[in-house]
Amino acid sequence: MREEAENEQDNEADDLEFSGDVAVDEGREEIDAELEEALANSSKYQRKLDATQLYLNEIGFSPLLTAEEEVFFSRKALQGDMKARQRMIESNLRLVVKIARRYQNRGLALLDLIEEGNLGLIRAVEKFDPERGFRFSTYATWWIRQTIERAIMNQTRTIRLPIHVVKELNIYLRAARELAQSLEHEPTAEDIARSLQCPVEDVTKMLRLNERIASVDTPLSGEGEKGLLDIIADESELGPEGILEDDDLRERLLLWLDNLSAKQKEVLARRFGLLGYEPATLEDVGREIGLTRERVRQIQVEALRRLRDIMSQQGLSNESIFSDD
Repeated sequence: MREEAENEQDNEADDLEFSGDVAVDEGREEIDAELEEALANSSKYQRKLDATQLYLNEIGFSPLLTAEEEVFFSRKALQGDMKARQRMIESNLRLVVKIARRYQNRGLALLDLIEEGNLGLIRAVEKFDPERGFRFSTYATWWIRQTIERAIMNQTRTIRLPIHVVKELNIYLRAARELAQSLEHEPTAEDIARSLQCPVEDVTKMLRLNERIASVDTPLSGEGEKGLLDIIADESELGPEGILEDDDLRERLLLWLDNLSAKQKEVLARRFGLLGYEPATLEDVGREIGLTRERVRQIQVEALRRLRDIMSQQGLSNESIFSDD
């Protein structure tokens, strides 16, 4: 089953039409800028280096390959030259980091995302054909995204999706990415359905499987680990020390929400099931209030940031609002 899935990925990658240097020119300067910033921060705070910073520091010394070097080393790698293979991998580790960062806050830590992306990079090195005329980073990007997306879907769900469902979902996600490059707005379920010539209901159902729920775990404070989900009452769990009393929780939430704009308050209430609403997806909330899914997401981010500011102004932290008795 796994072998069939890998073969299908091989075929999809080989069938892609590439346009020269699109991906590499898109990102090389950005990769270097991001890495330089990360390295500057890591050298500035040597005593506070964590595993991610150490990794970024380590890969920062691997130079990027020129187009000619890519062709040379990829040919050698295809012939079984392990040193050439290693050079191809090490020279593109920064590309993996750049792509992995786009998938943060979806249930996997950044280092885990990088690890999965590195597996895709290795696969790309093994499959890349330099004679086709496109840059390696263009080809590798596809493989890196595929392995990261599959890892997120497999590892962040309590009930893992069957492999055929994962394949179908990936078709919709790929179509959405392609449409995003040609449309002036984030593609809707209707856009994807038209592109794939399939029922809108099927697209909506599949996209809901991929609905990002990590937002309820987004920390409300800069340093704390508790998110909005942690301060929403759950009567079945009241009692253990450190949990906010139900009445106090309701009072504080209402006070905080009243300090938001009307739109921010409504979005949070609808998203997280507050003020009598049932919890809803970004797409459903957008449909109910006449906004795009992306605009709802932006308002949600703004609202959570505003809540964090309000708590800070009141001298509160996530920890301080939890009673000790």
